[in-house]
Amino acid sequence: MISEKDIAFLQYWEQVREKENTFTSKISGGLPMAFLFALPIILSVIVVRLFAPNWYTKISATSPGSFITILLATSIIIVFYGYFRMQYKWEMNEQLYNEIKSKKNKIDTQTNPN
Repeated sequence: MISEKDIAFLQYWEQVREKENTFTSKISGGLPMAFLFALPIILSVIVVRLFAPNWYTKISATSPGSFITILLATSIIIVFYGYFRMQYKWEMNEQLYNEIKSKKNKIDTQTNPN
């Protein structure tokens, strides 16, 4: 038997399936979690840059221009993580949809062999 929860998921996923498969939908859905993922990196770099700029350049032997490089790399990580997190979520929902759909078809063919 298919539960009411499964039927509700089938109806929901049939409606939003194509809309959530777009690049912009994945980016906009994944950005909040990606920002939370990258926030400690950004905050640590900014705090060090603001409160101890000489210490950072002396200890790491880097140029002051590396700050922009770190922020650029972090922004690339944010986009990458946001997109692929939502891609993974979409694929998991699609797999669940296909499993429930096949279970439903199997039950339908058993009850109506025509």
